[in-house]
Amino acid sequence: MTQGPLARFKVIDLTRVRAGPTAVRQLTDWGADVIKIESPGGDAGLGGERHGPDFQNIHRNKRSLTLNLKAKEGLDILKRLAAQADVIVENYRPDVKDRLGIDYASLRAINPRLVYASISGFGQDGPYRDRPGFDQIAQGMGGLMSITGEPGRGPMRVGIPVADLTAGIFCAMGILIALLEREQSGEGQWVQSNLLAAQIAMLDFQAARWLIAKEVPGQAGNNHPTSIPTGVFATADGHINIAAAGDEIFARFCKALDAPEMASDPAYATGTARSDNRDRLNAAIEAITRTRPSAEWIERLNKAGVPSGPINHINEVFDDPQVKHLNITRRVPHKVLGEVEVVGQAIELSRSKWSVRSATPEQGEHTDAILSELGYAAADIAHLHETGVV
Repeated sequence: MTQGPLARFKVIDLTRVRAGPTAVRQLTDWGADVIKIESPGGDAGLGGERHGPDFQNIHRNKRSLTLNLKAKEGLDILKRLAAQADVIVENYRPDVKDRLGIDYASLRAINPRLVYASISGFGQDGPYRDRPGFDQIAQGMGGLMSITGEPGRGPMRVGIPVADLTAGIFCAMGILIALLEREQSGEGQWVQSNLLAAQIAMLDFQAARWLIAKEVPGQAGNNHPTSIPTGVFATADGHINIAAAGDEIFARFCKALDAPEMASDPAYATGTARSDNRDRLNAAIEAITRTRPSAEWIERLNKAGVPSGPINHINEVFDDPQVKHLNITRRVPHKVLGEVEVVGQAIELSRSKWSVRSATPEQGEHTDAILSELGYAAADIAHLHETGVV
């Protein structure tokens, strides 16, 4: 029996690739019973190779049901599932679900308590409604690429699919809000999230600089655009991050550099002066940081109350003692791959726990069991296999 704070909720997962599965992962790790609907013929590599690290990391804790939604009997099965479900999550292009007759209005007629969640590239209506969505397109349209990278080097994408991931996380938040509201109203509702809106929301203070102050932020490379000095500095054996903005921290920083006079230098004594002379200040700092190894600077600066840290490769991230202490990964046995390790949740609750209970299922691994739960007899299930419905 599934355990966890969301164990009482049944979720039907119609999503593929990343944004939708990210939303569902937030639910299933906290115990929701998730049935992943897959095409009997496969999804043509959407989301990566099934036994590859990406697919295995994002689809754990689910049960897999193959279902041909182009067949009437397949749609009938989905509607029987919807009648019992608490949540359906889909990331089809807006016109696809309408054509199949599995849009919110159609399924709400079957189950008024249903929380129906949709993730798209640009929204469920509007001039870009039917455009296919892709993370990098949203990064560009949402302004992120214009403020990422070094000045004069042209636009730069971020190294993770940030629009996909945040659209999924926002969608999961919307689902939970809708489930809470349902406790009062008794009715479900339509939750909508899209990559473009998620990317714009993540601009945060950079967006506010334009909306409120009418400043158009530019690229600042590794320098923080407003907190100076904050950035990447070379050491005797590599590079480190240092964040020494604000007069008080800057004074502590200069003392830790054995250069206390720098704090009273008129060129650096105020935030405005440091901003105006950032390149000169960074060069003066780096002339000092190059004299000692990274580990020594990190220890010295943090001891002085100046934020500083290493710039880790991914393998170094998971070797970090604090990361190990956070216990953010879990190991789970897989029937084909053996034991696999996956990234977990960044939230901890004092009583309720998230968990990785099972590895990503094989395609259709739970088809017969799920159909039996719906009341299909063995002969009926055999017929559905023979006709390619499942």
